[in-house]
Amino acid sequence: MECILCRNKTELFFQIKDRTYFQCSHCHSVMLNTDDYISAEKEKLRYESHNNDVMDERYQKYASPIVKAVMNDYKRSNLGLDFGSGTGPVITKLLRDQGYTINIYDPFFADDKEQLKLKYDYIVCCEVMEHFHNPYLEFIKLHSLLNPLGTLYLKTSLYDDSIDFNAWYYKNDLTHVFFYHVKALEYIKNQCGFKDLIISKDYIIFKKS
Repeated sequence: MECILCRNKTELFFQIKDRTYFQCSHCHSVMLNTDDYISAEKEKLRYESHNNDVMDERYQKYASPIVKAVMNDYKRSNLGLDFGSGTGPVITKLLRDQGYTINIYDPFFADDKEQLKLKYDYIVCCEVMEHFHNPYLEFIKLHSLLNPLGTLYLKTSLYDDSIDFNAWYYKNDLTHVFFYHVKALEYIKNQCGFKDLIISKDYIIFKKS
């Protein structure tokens, strides 16, 4: 198969049970064979099984680095979007508690397309990008939703060659279909129109020019 991000050649990388993974020769990301994707119905059931209680202190702590980054970079008057907000939009809750204005969008649980007709000063996308079935188009969309100088805050687990893929817990979620390498993030920055890329231990940031 070709890479679902950069459309370059991939090579067989790993097989387990009824799943096959390929690695891109260009962006070095690892991806699930598209033939092995679970159905949309099973995908939704999987998300509904997540224990995403917005009042859970551990869940709030996990999301807090992105919340703090937004509060450091933006004012309450700026408009934000929680893209892929899921069943428990904890970032939205924490920002709204501080008086911030942030909308939510999720294709399964908050599928209000009107939210995708607006422009945003910032977008948060926490543990979502690994679910994208067409990451290139999704990042083009996210870029288009941002105002000039807008910021996209993301959180995912990156793949690199030091990871033992067989033992890596992150692949075990069947809704995780694409594991980004740093080179993939550089590709997104250069090909999807972003100006800056910042990678920290807590989040990934793309800045729009």
